[in-house]
Order: sequence, then structure tokens, then C-alpha cells
Amino acid sequence: MKPATLLFFVLAAALFGLAVHSRGQAPAQPPEALTGFDDQSNGFSDPDRRKTDQKFFEEIEHIAPDGLGPLYNAQSCRECHQTPVAGAASQVSELRVGHVDAHGFFQNPEIPIHHGAEVIKDRTLVNDRAICAEIQEHAPDTETVRTTRLTTNTLGDGYVEAIADETLLNIRKQQCQASHRKICGQAVKVPVPESEGHDRIGRFGWKDQHASLLAFAADAYLNEMGITNRLQKTEVTTICNPPVTTTIPNTDPTKITEPNSLPDPTDNNLEDIDHFTSFMRSLKAPARDETAAATPEAKRGAELFTKIGCATCHVDTIVTGKSPASPGGPGLHPEAVENHAIHPYSDFLLHNVGTGDGIAVALVEHFGRERVEKRFREEKAAGAEVKELAGKPEDECSESYQTAIAEGEKHPNLVRDTMCARDKIRTAPLWGLRLRSRLMHDGGSVQVEEAIRRHSGESAKVTEKFVKLKSADQKALLVFLQSL
Repeated sequence: MKPATLLFFVLAAALFGLAVHSRGQAPAQPPEALTGFDDQSNGFSDPDRRKTDQKFFEEIEHIAPDGLGPLYNAQSCRECHQTPVAGAASQVSELRVGHVDAHGFFQNPEIPIHHGAEVIKDRTLVNDRAICAEIQEHAPDTETVRTTRLTTNTLGDGYVEAIADETLLNIRKQQCQASHRKICGQAVKVPVPESEGHDRIGRFGWKDQHASLLAFAADAYLNEMGITNRLQKTEVTTICNPPVTTTIPNTDPTKITEPNSLPDPTDNNLEDIDHFTSFMRSLKAPARDETAAATPEAKRGAELFTKIGCATCHVDTIVTGKSPASPGGPGLHPEAVENHAIHPYSDFLLHNVGTGDGIAVALVEHFGRERVEKRFREEKAAGAEVKELAGKPEDECSESYQTAIAEGEKHPNLVRDTMCARDKIRTAPLWGLRLRSRLMHDGGSVQVEEAIRRHSGESAKVTEKFVKLKSADQKALLVFLQSL
């Protein structure tokens, strides 16, 4: 092959977001990930195990003996993940707030409850529900940075979890090069449970705050339902909590244990979060509307989607690597999500597209104080430059600085790297797009075209290209998106 021809294909792959493969994977065409809305396993779990896991995912939690609250948003996982099947997205949103201090740094809110007797700190989430009236949270007027965030879809997330870090970094490198550094996703390494290995690049949540579905489940169990567990052991508040018993197992329906969720010796010592996690890992990826996708107009729209640059971030095809899933009990098969081709239409990286909410990741909220302090000790031992954002944040948050981190020339730093991403949002995966009535991270758009036109920042040139398309071409691109 002539050098010029080879160069053309290399550039085309980078520019048009073609399949990205993990290093070391076999060159043979990988099998397609299973898709569908049939409530069947993708192979990760046996049918009986999946049925059991789904019962836990859909279970309605109560104040006692389950430990619901005292502050919470929902009573089950399914309440926020249900359209059209358990594990999908929904119209449910949550409220997050904070403020910027005199030095320009984001600060978590301080929310008084119980007539000022206690102040909720270390989190940006404002819970919409409480188990007693006197502790209901209300955002103070000092918290001027405010946003809502829609529930994320978890269908296909077992495959997403299995994407190798190096694959995500290769996507980042390709889009940086192809766009002459105008579009460069930020990858943030985040803590994962010890049972699932070392820190990995985040890929779950609107801020990529988790790389592990186990950590994601534990976070949601505490912060969305108020239920403590082995990874999130500390209550947000104990006001109004039922009495605590030390009798295990707890046979008193008026009392709770701490942590609320304990290993079940009759169920392989699994906790609720283990069942939530294996259920999410068993979910098939969202299925396309194949009839709509097969039309000439949708096919033309797919070509335009790539041509104008949407696929730079909304990457069509990614090949998964090895799943980091811990054993999690019997009936599980991690290999079922490994080395599969998925079509998420996302790079799972953070970008500033002009719609960022300005909210930084509240570390203690998402990881727990014990894990955050452990991470700080590890960073210090590794020679990280700073323990907190200071000095010249504009340099530390620059694209070149983030590139140096991604390429291993500078040490990751959890505080700095998440603070630098406060105006960024994870590229929304577009699989299952047609199932959403509200769009963007905040649900502020209700039409696909409106959502496209909101894109600015890194994606400004791509949006401009869309606007300049002929009316028929715009319509074709929208038809393609509505087939996803």
C-alpha cells in the first residue's frame, strides 16, 4: 500500500470515530454485544441469578428494618431506572447546588436542617425527600450554582465497564490529533473497590465519577436511598433514624443495623449492592429501531453524523476488553461482556460543550471519607504535585496539562482533576436516545435539534456545520438519531 493511501485511512479512522480496539485484542472481528429490551441476561448471569438480582434492584425499601433515609430521593433502584425496562433511564432528575468562593473555586454547599441544629456538608446533592419533616433539605440562597441532572441509563453498562483504560485514552488521543487539539476529552482516574483492582478511568455518571458499577451502586444506595453499606458506611445524618440494633440478624422490624445493608450468610455473604451490581452487568445494550435505521434517509443521516464531526465524541463502535468484575457470588460469567463490539455513540470522556453545570465532584459524597483519605495518601506516596487545587488553576486545568496527566507525564490528582472538570460533562451515550423525552444532562431540551444547537465550546464548529446543512440533510441526520 502506498504511504499516502495508508495515511488517508489512518486519518479517516481518527476523524470519523471508527472502532477503537484495546491493545492485545485479537484482530478477528469481535462478536456484537447483545441488545434488546426483553429483561433477559446478556450472558453475564445465569437466568436464576439474574431473576434474584432483579428482585433486589426492584425492591421497595422501608425506613425500618431496611434503613431508608433519613434523607433520600427514591425507594428502589427501579424508581429511577425503568424506561422501558428495569435498568434503563427515566424522566427522574436530581438537584445539585454549590457556590464559587472569592478566589473563583467551587465550594460544596452547607445546608442547615433540624432548625439549624445540624449542617449537611461534603455533598452537592440536595435530597428531595426525608423521613421526617424537620430534616427536609432546602438549598440556601447562597448556593448560586444550581442544576438538575437526569437519571442515566445503565443498559449495556456491563460492557462499558469492560472497556480498557487504554482504549479510552486512544480515543482521546485520536480526537485530539484529528481536531488539531480543539476537541480533547478529559479522562479522570477514580478510586474503585479493592476487590476490583486499581484506580481506573471514570465512565459512569454525568461527571465520570465512577469506573466500577459496584462503587456506582454503593454511592446510589447511600445518596439516593440513604442506605449505608460496606463501601459507604456513614449516614448523611442520623436525625430521625430508627433505633440501632447490634443483634445480627436483625429480627426487630422497628430497628436498623449499621451499616444498614449487611452480608447475608444464607446468600453467599452477598449484600444488596452485590446484587444491584451483577444485575446492571447483566443488562443488554439498548436496541436500535432497525426498521427506521434501514431507511435510506436514516442511512444518509448516519453518513452526515460522521461527516460533520459528531462521531468525534459520539464514537460509534468500541471493542470491550477484560471485565474488572469481582466474583460477586455464583452464577456469573464476566467473559460474556469481554471482547465484544458495542455501539454506544460516546467516548465516555469529559468535554466542555457549553452546557456544563459548574458543579464539581463532591469526593466524600461519591467515594466515602475513608476511601478519599486513602486515595490522598496514595497520591502523596506517588509524588503528586498538589493535594488541593492551588497556585495557577488555569495552567493545571489547561488541555496540555490534562494531556500530560493522560499520557503519564504528570501524576493524577483527584481534587485537581475533578475540579478542573466542573464545567465539563460526560459525552452522553446516544444508544437508547429515542426513549428519552428530555435531553441533555439537565433535561433542558425536549427536541433533538434543540439539543444539538445547545452544543458549543469544544463542539462549536460541529454545531456550526449542522446549522449550515441543507434542510433535507438536517432532517436526515435527525431521522438517524431518532433510530438509536
